[in-house]
Parts: sequence; structure tokens; C-alpha cells
Amino acid sequence: MKKAFRIIGKVFLGLLILIVLFLVVMTVYNQIMLKKNKALCETPLGQLVEVDGHNMSIYTEGEGEHTIVFLSGHGTASPILDFKPLYSRLSDDYKIVVVEKFGYGFSDLVDGERDLDTILRQDREALEKCGIEAPYVLCPHSFSGYEATRWAQEYPDEVEAIVGLDMCTPHCMDVNKLKEKYSSSAFLWGIARFMKAVGIVRLFDYNESGVLSEEDCAIYKEIACHKNVNDTMQNEGDVEIALNDERNSAPLPTVPVLLYVSNETSNDEYRIGGMQAMVDASSDGTLIQLDCGHYVHYYAYERISQDMKAFIEKPDR
Repeated sequence: MKKAFRIIGKVFLGLLILIVLFLVVMTVYNQIMLKKNKALCETPLGQLVEVDGHNMSIYTEGEGEHTIVFLSGHGTASPILDFKPLYSRLSDDYKIVVVEKFGYGFSDLVDGERDLDTILRQDREALEKCGIEAPYVLCPHSFSGYEATRWAQEYPDEVEAIVGLDMCTPHCMDVNKLKEKYSSSAFLWGIARFMKAVGIVRLFDYNESGVLSEEDCAIYKEIACHKNVNDTMQNEGDVEIALNDERNSAPLPTVPVLLYVSNETSNDEYRIGGMQAMVDASSDGTLIQLDCGHYVHYYAYERISQDMKAFIEKPDR
């Protein structure tokens, strides 16, 4: 028995040594690549506009009578490239815009409040300074659904419609589960930052859609390795936003909505209930189940782009 324990101990020691060596090699390699590829995440794909004394990245493509504004989910490293599989199929017919909030993509990291009203004010100001006029078809993914809903509640004349990509809505999360989930948020952010520091994020797949070019993937990877899981993102305070009683009790917007729900959230009664409430309040609402993951625009971009065209071009709108 003692011999068996010694063998097991040696195996574990060997594995530990291999893990440590792997992390050391990855850390050194990551530092080399950070310096080598720094320019990839410092050369904006769109334009930079000054808001509150800092640079915010706004990307535009295409022209048309309708303007579609894409708003990314929480922690998405490169919104411009994240949404590319979808907007590249729409820009022949519409003006598409991708807003990169502070802390995301090519936008600056900032200190200070990151509450929903601040984020919304900054995004609206950036669009105005870029000369991008309302009304907009807002296309939020996940967390940005809160912002799109608030936008339509506060400034209904600026919102033509909402196309939600597995988006968050008022009352879309169980309060107790949400509090429990985010009680460990500091620990989870610590793990994410460790993986970034040692370069493990370099091993991730940045082309899940299968349609990004090698150059796109290289830029996406460097943005993730240089800037992701930063303090600006962490300070967004998504728990407070989700649990804000004042906003959750406000009447839901009546603008037309086309909402998609993924397999990852379809069994969540709160998530489905929140989306259905948006549809019920809408003057023209549709909820569609998709057989794919949370980043629906990676997997169902062909379906969604065709649906969006039909939705936007409805003759009675």
C-alpha cells in the first residue's frame, strides 16, 4: 500500500511540475507576443470620438434608410469583430453601427461610475458626435438588453425597434440566484485575470462563427489578451442594474421587438418570462427560439440577418 501511495505521489508531483512549466512557458510566450502584436489593438477599426475626456470607438459600415446599432454583452472583448458575422450580411442594405463602450475593444479604460444611465448617456453622446442620427434599430446582446430597454423607455423617439440577441430584460433573473451568483464574482474575475496574465486566453477560439478572417482573429485575440477583464468592465455593476427596482417597475417600451432566445437560457423561466413580457408590451413583438448557444449571432447569423430584413422592411411599419 505504501508503495502505491509513493507511486501516486510521484505521479501527482510530475503533473504539478508539468503544470508549473506550462504556465511559465505560456507566461513568457505571452509577454513576447504582447510586445510583438501591440499595434494590432492600438489601430482602431472604426473612429474614435471624445466623450467625457476619453476616446470611445464607433464603427460604421454601409448605408441605408435604417440605422442598426449593435450593443455588446458584458465582457465581450471586441464588439466590432464579435458582431461581424451578422452585420456583414446587413450592411449592403442598412447603415450598421457598433458601439464599443468604455473598457471594450478600442475604447479607453476609464474610472468612475459605470451605472446604466451613465453608459447610456455616453453611448448616445458618442453617436451624436459621430453624426449618426436617430431613430435606431437597437440590436443588443445579453447584458446590453438592459440598456436597449432603458433607451426605449427614456427616449422612445430615438428607437425604431429592438432586435434582442438572447438579451437581458427587466425581471429576467431570479433575485436570489443572481445575488448568489455574484457573491463570488470577485473570485471569478480573479481567475479570468490570472488566465489573461499567463496567456491562457491565447488558446481560446476567437472564430466560433467560422467566418472571421485570420487577420480578424489575430486582432480579436490581441484585444482580449491586452485589455479584457479590466476594471472598467468590472465596474459596470450588472447586479445593481439587474436588481434596480425603479427601472424594473417602469412600463415596458411599446416599440416593435424581435427577440431571440438560445438553448442556454430557454429553460430559465425568468429569462423567458422577461422576454415574453417585452413581446406582450410591444406593438409588434416576436420571440424566436434558436437551437444554439448564448452568442446567437455566432451560430445563426444567416437566419437572424434574413429575419431582421423582413422585420425592418415590414410594409405596415
